[in-house]
Amino acid sequence: MSAFKTLPLSKSMIENLDLMGYHEMTPIQAGSLPHVLKGVDLLAQAKTGSGKTAAFGIGLLHNLDVKLFRVQALVMCPTRELAEQVAGELRRIARFKHNIKIVTICGGVPFRPQQLSLEHQAHIVVGTPGRIDQHLRRETMNLSHVTTLVLDEADRMLDIGFADSIDAILEYVPEQRQTLLFSATFPEPILALSTRFQRDAQRVVVDVEHEENVISQHFFESEWEDKSETVAKILETYKPSSTLIFCNTKLHCRTLSKALSAKGLSCLAIHGDLEQKERTEVLVRFSNGSSPILVATDVAARGLDISELGAVINFDLPFEPEVYIHRIGRTGRAGREGLAFSLMTPKEAFRLEDVNLLMGTSFGLSDIDALVPSGEVEVQPAMVTLSINGGRKSKLRAGDILGALTKDAGLKGSSVGKINCFDYYSYVAIERSVADEAEEALSTKKIKGRHFIIHRHE
Repeated sequence: MSAFKTLPLSKSMIENLDLMGYHEMTPIQAGSLPHVLKGVDLLAQAKTGSGKTAAFGIGLLHNLDVKLFRVQALVMCPTRELAEQVAGELRRIARFKHNIKIVTICGGVPFRPQQLSLEHQAHIVVGTPGRIDQHLRRETMNLSHVTTLVLDEADRMLDIGFADSIDAILEYVPEQRQTLLFSATFPEPILALSTRFQRDAQRVVVDVEHEENVISQHFFESEWEDKSETVAKILETYKPSSTLIFCNTKLHCRTLSKALSAKGLSCLAIHGDLEQKERTEVLVRFSNGSSPILVATDVAARGLDISELGAVINFDLPFEPEVYIHRIGRTGRAGREGLAFSLMTPKEAFRLEDVNLLMGTSFGLSDIDALVPSGEVEVQPAMVTLSINGGRKSKLRAGDILGALTKDAGLKGSSVGKINCFDYYSYVAIERSVADEAEEALSTKKIKGRHFIIHRHE
């Protein structure tokens, strides 16, 4: 692999990337960054977790004119969760230079605070097409200085139904611009989008298929009424540290999560019927280890970033084989071994044939009788999540919460897990053995001079 120092980047950016642990470029970064830095259009295909954000983020930050305090880069993502994840990564990369302002513009949160942030201008806007479209229609956002447009996970944006919003937004962006389009798959609608909005786009394709030695893939035939029991057997046999289970419908999500919970398994579900705050809470609790099992639809799981996901289970095989590749790409990242299990009824055998055809593989059915649960399953997760009714808008930062728990309450730093700070609330994962102590400390002691309300989630 090539080192970042081989690219024409500033010394300060190279040093910051080194501090972040970015020493060697991933294949998508090595293939994309030379084109991004030159300012040409790019159509790039890569699996989830391949380093796509840095592939476009390093380039657009390098090309940014910091002295021009106008929106110069617009990054569109399919969901709020992914937008916040991308914005966070861009802020980390942007530490090489002072005074770079990045604003996140998404639905599910109040409109007015976003408007106020935009009135004070920004260099980069990261957001979802729906809310960006709203700001443009209300004339609360100006994109006339945009030089770089990024469509991240464009195939998912089209699947969700953002095609009209994307078309509307592009009417506000200068024609003379760089357009970077990243997608896990290249279905016809994506190629059509590229043809309409890109000029002589360079094409980069890496990591489309998953190596069998990285992701161990298993397919089981199960009657519909036995599927929940089969999923439980998989979990009790392999005992993955964390499992993301995909269903094709909201009804299947609810049905499966209830069945697993009835068996004593700690399980959460996320689907389109949940409100935004509930969605955020579920994703946080899963990503910080407070719940080891998440049942989700494809749309609801967008933006979920788990670096070491133990297993993916397809309760329903997806209707399109490209989606199968996208799903299982969430496990086995960075060379780690991953597990992928898929269930199908006897009438769905053709879907396995479609997967084999697309991937050039010859997978057959695994023996369902080989699933033999061994020993007790850990019912209670090791971590508990505490929520705090304050966040970035209250000037509350992760370091403040960590300090309140370690310096003020005397807890060991190793007992504190992932801390997530959003605009109006924050979450912290705590080892279950000291959760009571942590909850009491945060409830009774002041953080940055004020008291906050604490809720426990388990």
